[in-house]
Amino acid sequence: MSKVSDVLEFLIPAGGWAVSGDTWEGVEFIEATPITKAQFDKGVADYDGWKAEQDAKATADKAALLAKLGISADEAKLLLS
Repeated sequence: MSKVSDVLEFLIPAGGWAVSGDTWEGVEFIEATPITKAQFDKGVADYDGWKAEQDAKATADKAALLAKLGISADEAKLLLS
């Protein structure tokens, strides 16, 4: 289950909102255009799939970069330490 702040970052990545607690009732729109509870609920339903896609893309991008450099993930860690 995703947290309220995760769903809001997914739906309104530019920010402009604040959360008190972990329920819809704790959401306050400060500078963002408010969304409805229905839009938020759809975001909750869509978040896990979107997050999985983002994680898979990041993993593929990392693997492609390592392949392009011709090094392993362990070798990259050594370079960055």
